[in-house]
Amino acid sequence: MKKILLSIVTLLFVFNVQAANPKYVIQVSTDDARTQKIVLNNAANLQKYYGAGKVDIEIVAYGPGLGILTTGSKNASRVEKMAMNDVTFSACQNTMNGFKKKKGHFPELTDGVGKTPSGVVRIGELQQQGYSYIRP
Repeated sequence: MKKILLSIVTLLFVFNVQAANPKYVIQVSTDDARTQKIVLNNAANLQKYYGAGKVDIEIVAYGPGLGILTTGSKNASRVEKMAMNDVTFSACQNTMNGFKKKKGHFPELTDGVGKTPSGVVRIGELQQQGYSYIRP
């Protein structure tokens, strides 16, 4: 009886582990347009490989990379579309505060973009939760 119970528990554990979506965090901390495009392409390729809704992706932007998540970015419409298709975008509040000190106002974020108090801390938290880290 113990062997059967142990087998059932083992199978349930294996099933739950296999059922979890793969998880990726992608860092963008540069204003280089080519690198920013690669970040978005990486996310799109992950969704293409695993299937939309079958992979957890969060793009965290801080420092000069924050620009990709603003309405003035060449990629604003792509970011908005990807946010509607299960890609999470997180903008660093520390970077936004620095922007406000210099410019007198916060940057305008694209629709679908969330905020995190610290981009670097958010990346570390996600890694501790089992996310694979990508930095193009």
